[in-house]
Amino acid sequence: MKIALVHDYLNQYGGAEKVLEAFTEIFPDAPIFTLIHDKKLFSDKEVYTSFLQKVPFAVKKHRFFPPLMPMAIEKFDLSDYDVVLSDSASFAKGIITKPETLHICYCHTPTRYAWDDSHKYIREFSLPIFSRTFVSLFLNYIRLWDREAAYRVDKFICNSKFVLKRINKYYKVDAKVIYPPVNINDFEISKNIDNYFLIVGRLLPYKRFDLAIQAFNKLGLPLKVVGDGPQRKKLEKIAEKNIEFLGEVKDLKKYYQNCKALIFPQEEDFGIVAIEAMACGRPVIAFKGGGALESVIDGKTGIFFNEQNPDSLIRAVKNFDPKKFKPSKIRQHALKFDKEIFKKKIKDFVEKNYENWN
Repeated sequence: MKIALVHDYLNQYGGAEKVLEAFTEIFPDAPIFTLIHDKKLFSDKEVYTSFLQKVPFAVKKHRFFPPLMPMAIEKFDLSDYDVVLSDSASFAKGIITKPETLHICYCHTPTRYAWDDSHKYIREFSLPIFSRTFVSLFLNYIRLWDREAAYRVDKFICNSKFVLKRINKYYKVDAKVIYPPVNINDFEISKNIDNYFLIVGRLLPYKRFDLAIQAFNKLGLPLKVVGDGPQRKKLEKIAEKNIEFLGEVKDLKKYYQNCKALIFPQEEDFGIVAIEAMACGRPVIAFKGGGALESVIDGKTGIFFNEQNPDSLIRAVKNFDPKKFKPSKIRQHALKFDKEIFKKKIKDFVEKNYENWN
């Protein structure tokens, strides 16, 4: 079985890249095909890039190049492979394969800005009304292409029941739910709990860090912000002195271990950071929506707030009592998301479907 891996773009390291990393451990000889590549990532692997790699600024500013990405992904020739395993939140699933090739896609989400986030996407760019018309036409094209690209996939896997519903709605196909991997052994419980709350992730609009900052501005409690992204300057401007921005950090474990709780205000497709915090025995204060409903157990591994606004989060933080949570039980819950379990499920799925394919 000759297998190729396909990834949207390799210019950052997050949840999708952790999935790809697990794929490379299952299939160590498989090459990676991706639109663009920061060569500091997956440097020990055989990586093939599209023509976008040579386009100025594309590696660092990939969000400005979606119109070229459908054509770029379709130019890859994977006719020599028996199995193509893509992991995709946008374009990788659009790879073209021959009829004999089995294409399995691990779908992180149907393309966000093309479907249910499309109106929010236009608003966030703050474009003139005239320009919005062209953006709307472009999104219509992306929706048509994205639906067509989904038809090219033979078998779908997805990262949560939440995403499964979106795949059913937008692509009209079914998928197998396999939760994404967390290296549980990289995390451990500490008895040294500090007085701060923690929020972790890329500083993007949908992550709703603004909601957390507004809430903690009013609460006056210490909040540490780990991560970087296009919203950082904007968020720093509205934050009070009790909120500390740490940027990217190498030793994330110690911040998880020592926090009172992780703040999780976004509607996430799954949310690996919540599992990482729980692997350190720390509870999660999460918005009651998205993948958090599948990873956080209310009253046992964390608590929920019902509305995505600062006041709802403030009430949850005020009602939060860390003494009610047992770190050992929280970590025990996190073990079911361990990377080795993920790898076994993926390997079994690929092998079984390949056997049936032929």
